[in-house]
Amino acid sequence: MSDITKFYSLAHICIALIGGILLLAIWYNIRKRFSQFLEEDDSQKRIDKGLLYLSLALFVWVFSGTWIYMANLFSFQNTILYDIGYSFFSVVNTSLLLFALFYIDFAPSFLYKNKKNTLILIALVAIVSVLTLVLIQYYKNNPVINGVRLSGVPDLLLSCFLTYLFTVSFYRTFMSRGLKMVAIISTIAFLLMLVSQVPDVFVIMDDMLYEHLIKIIAKTTFISIFLVLATSWVMQLALTPKPSEMTIQFLDWSLVKITIPSKGIYDKTIDFGSKTTQYKNLLKFGIKRKYEEGDRQYVLVSSGGEIKSQTYLSRIIENINSILQLESISQLERKDLFTFIGQGKYRLRVIPENISIDQTLLQEFSKTN
Repeated sequence: MSDITKFYSLAHICIALIGGILLLAIWYNIRKRFSQFLEEDDSQKRIDKGLLYLSLALFVWVFSGTWIYMANLFSFQNTILYDIGYSFFSVVNTSLLLFALFYIDFAPSFLYKNKKNTLILIALVAIVSVLTLVLIQYYKNNPVINGVRLSGVPDLLLSCFLTYLFTVSFYRTFMSRGLKMVAIISTIAFLLMLVSQVPDVFVIMDDMLYEHLIKIIAKTTFISIFLVLATSWVMQLALTPKPSEMTIQFLDWSLVKITIPSKGIYDKTIDFGSKTTQYKNLLKFGIKRKYEEGDRQYVLVSSGGEIKSQTYLSRIIENINSILQLESISQLERKDLFTFIGQGKYRLRVIPENISIDQTLLQEFSKTN
């Protein structure tokens, strides 16, 4: 085993192990400190599970790195046993990363909205892994044809697609949190991960030193991005208003007064003006939360529900931010006012005692709806 290979394998193991432990520690701390809020809002459980899957993926990297190191140390890297082990760790690692993407809100919609699609992708990963294993054995005596290692082609094509998924998901996530530089760096890291696989297929580009250097840089950045993702989520949780501290008063048609101390909003009157649809939707949430019992305090947001699309919820928040001209750190997000409770159901996060609705307004609204 060359010194370069030995260094890469040991560095890979140590970096992944430290990253996995740190990410798991952050996840555990989040569960401990924000357990009540996480249980309150099902949508938060998505991110929570996503962090756990990311940390597990890093520990799989540790096992795969150890497997590579042992194979080189005891010289069984050219055996079918090594190929099977390597393929197994690759499938498990990719599967965990795909599960993590399913729990990230800004992943491509076909992945985020349908767990079945995630399972289909995992099946595709397994098929590619088996195909790669078969090609390795079939071309054992002549693995390179015209400068191309055929066994690496299926995996490279799959990596191109996975790079797209990760790039889009993390770029959108960090941009939504105001971390533009991190979004750019994450894109570069994913592209580097892809570039580092190219020499495995096109052997004319194979340079062991630079290939391993790119892999180390990419994986270190990759893990750092995971940690930034976790940290930024902690900050979001800390800034999320508590239901008991918020108040909302429906004064008249188009007029609402709100107080959210954690966002620096105190008795601010909002005039929705001509935005009557947003106002009526917000009033629906207020009435349901104020007067319905227990698990009936929700509004169904779906094509067949009282509100046809989640877009209408986002517009309520956008209008409030625009009217109040809030600074970026104080701007409201959808999860600040609305709790997702599953199956297209949302409810206002403000507790019923802190909701006030003018009786004349209530009567008028009841007559027209």
